[in-house]
Amino acid sequence: MEQQGTIEPVLLTSTRVTTFQGARLLSGASGFFFERDMRLYLVTSRHVLLDAKSAHHPDRVEIELHTDTFDLTLTTAFSILLYRNGNSIWRQGADTGGDIDVAVIELERAALPENCALLAFTPAHLQATFDDVEIGAPLLIIGFPLGFHDTRHHLPVARLACVASSFGVRFQAQGYFLTDARTHRGTSGAPVLMRDRSEHAAQTPLPWKLLGIHSSRLDMGDRDLARDEALGLNSAWYADILMTLTDA
Repeated sequence: MEQQGTIEPVLLTSTRVTTFQGARLLSGASGFFFERDMRLYLVTSRHVLLDAKSAHHPDRVEIELHTDTFDLTLTTAFSILLYRNGNSIWRQGADTGGDIDVAVIELERAALPENCALLAFTPAHLQATFDDVEIGAPLLIIGFPLGFHDTRHHLPVARLACVASSFGVRFQAQGYFLTDARTHRGTSGAPVLMRDRSEHAAQTPLPWKLLGIHSSRLDMGDRDLARDEALGLNSAWYADILMTLTDA
């Protein structure tokens, strides 16, 4: 048996998201937990739940939850139906630039496994000002690239990244900023984090700032596939959209 204290608590904020249409497995992605006013939410990319362009129409998702605070090898699959009476249960947003690729699903706490071992970000983890995030600032993206993870302890992995566009400036007039990181399919919906160096944060289990939600890799449409490498840039939607999507 292995103690929870031997791992970084931030790894318990993220969960593997698997989409299904009936019994048919469709895809894998990443997600994380966000708590506001005693309400608990699953956060992921909106295209994980619905993507008309690729004919992706799941009707339920499963997330993996730890069921023992100390033995992280014990988990269960928690199933969430995406439609109720023909209506989608998730919340998604839009702004002047169009749809925002972020979705939240409120989780019913009473339905979660007893002794569920998870940690959630809160509004206190959101970045309040733009001045503190410099171009090139180091970041972590915690998720499940290509579904890869610690299959014994059911924990995600972290990829190093950095801020690749001016934080606070909507890139191409969209509600996201750029990160420079090596990412893969399955990372959609992962939290984009920056270490919080403040004295107060050092006393908390999660000394991190939640800057964004990873969406997808970006590339040039006219790139010569034989001569030019991929850009290695990604879009991350600003995390303050969560305050709109979780507004009761």
